[in-house]
Amino acid sequence: MRNSPNRIVATVFGAVYLLVGLLGFAVTGGVGFLATEGGMLLGIFQVNPAHDVAHLLIGAALLIAGLMTAAASKIVNTVVGGAYLLLGIVGFFLTGTAANILALNTADHFLHLASAIVLLGVGLGAERPARVATA
Repeated sequence: MRNSPNRIVATVFGAVYLLVGLLGFAVTGGVGFLATEGGMLLGIFQVNPAHDVAHLLIGAALLIAGLMTAAASKIVNTVVGGAYLLLGIVGFFLTGTAANILALNTADHFLHLASAIVLLGVGLGAERPARVATA
């Protein structure tokens, strides 16, 4: 399905996350790869080079899936959405600790949770197999 909701969301999110990953490197000069505090992207999202690389990898996975099939997009949207849900929740507990190797801040947590809602919503809710009615 060319106009599949999963393909559209994966393609759009993939392109956005690739762009965010690239832009992140513009604000992380001099920041350690796994520094617990990083540069500020768009003035509110904290990133370090590891966070930028994560955005590039996630963006690439989403974009490639979005350009492939609805089934591939559905799987990647669901997996990435689940990972973002976990990161969004766990991130609140990591901020301010040595375990915050992605330099996450509160704005990041809410963005990850919002991404999770959209990706999981589409991944789990769109392109469901048709049910066969039985009498």
